Amino acid sequence: MPDRRTHVTASAAQSELATALAVLRTALSLPDGFPAPVDREAEAAASTISLPDRDLTAVEFLTVDPVGSTDLDQAVHIERAGDGFLVRYAIADVPALVRPGGAVDTEARTRGQTVYAADGRIPLHPAAIGEHAGSLLPGVDRGAFVWELTLGEDGQELAVSVARAGIRSRRQWSYQEAQAAIDDGSGPETLLLLREVGLLRIQCERERGGASLNAPDEEIVFRDGAYTLERRAPLPVEEWNAQISLLTGMAAARLMLDARVGILRTMPPPTDDAVAAFRAQTTALGLPWPQDVSYGEYLRTLDHHDPRALAVMQAATGLFRGAGYVVMDGTAPAEPLQSAVAAPYAHTTAPLRRLVDRWVLVICEALCAGRTPPEWATASLGELPAIMGATSRVASQLGAASVDRVEAALLSGRIGDEFDATVLAIRNGDMTVQLADPAVVASMPRPDTVLPGTVVRVRLLSVSIPNGKVELVAV
Repeated sequence: MPDRRTHVTASAAQSELATALAVLRTALSLPDGFPAPVDREAEAAASTISLPDRDLTAVEFLTVDPVGSTDLDQAVHIERAGDGFLVRYAIADVPALVRPGGAVDTEARTRGQTVYAADGRIPLHPAAIGEHAGSLLPGVDRGAFVWELTLGEDGQELAVSVARAGIRSRRQWSYQEAQAAIDDGSGPETLLLLREVGLLRIQCERERGGASLNAPDEEIVFRDGAYTLERRAPLPVEEWNAQISLLTGMAAARLMLDARVGILRTMPPPTDDAVAAFRAQTTALGLPWPQDVSYGEYLRTLDHHDPRALAVMQAATGLFRGAGYVVMDGTAPAEPLQSAVAAPYAHTTAPLRRLVDRWVLVICEALCAGRTPPEWATASLGELPAIMGATSRVASQLGAASVDRVEAALLSGRIGDEFDATVLAIRNGDMTVQLADPAVVASMPRPDTVLPGTVVRVRLLSVSIPNGKVELVAV
């Protein structure tokens, strides 16, 4: 799908949108800034931090993130090791900056995760930690949990360990910069090997039956005084980079499963009825899912430019449901898998932005060192599923409602215009459609003869920016 950049112009609609987004924050009870004691404790922790004894600052780590990122959780270094590879994945040492039971810890437990709003993010930690002392910024020494993952020539994991160390990232690469340097061969060895290892790990994912939608990203940005809704297909380097994070999360899960202590990110497999229904939908859409092809491999064959494929991906989002967290305290869960990953998995690579990762890091580091995990972590594991579940729901509500309001603003000056729209899904007499340009998704009444995957002509009757409503009718 092409990169769509549709702007809400600086107008009455722009002002109304800004108000609607501010009201949305209030409605969801999102915090504004940090209490003074939290900021003071964060600044004190940032000013007194010392590096771990192990020194890996000579290793040429680098980061790969979206343009302008300041909360850098991960840095990577890859080198050849015989016929295989050694992947070092450094994760921000947030536990060294957050005192258990302190003001920063208490506030983080109320927030759960960084929430991304159209008019600014609501961070998990104060800037002194999240954007400075904890962030793996280039050219400065930082403490990190360094995962060392030895891979065979086929990309399969052979050995894993994690320990604290001091590191220094050499450069902060944007996805676009990294992709260009990989494509023309000018990048450092780590970037060039990231493609090689990433492709091997994608093959490993195929073999174990894992799947990823890899659907176009949708992001609200504010540029040149106007809100912008951008949709773009992820670059290959983003998937290769994500494979390193998945590799680390699976390694963390195995360490904790072997010790029967920790917390896993789980998702039950789809039911037989759900699989049968999805398979029937793909047939009805003219893109049948063959019986001898895995779910993940089938999704990789889809052409995102085909309107029918958009409908298939919409249907696929409902196949895997019920993601959650499972705590282990002496026993392993009966169902430890994250079914989309097709392996046990744990969140461990984003401690600046997600609360649960701080627990996983300290538990895994202790297990690798042969120590008992810290009591503060094991004693509070049971609190995490509820915290993460509640904050994830808020983040989801905020994201969906923000997009609705921006989409309404994008269309506010086009009442009466007609658009081509792809039918994504049909439910209870209504249908979900995606306009071709601008790429807005909305619900509308369904004409009797319309089926998913077809393109229809629709007319815009009205919009409401305050509640994000768009009224369409078939022509």
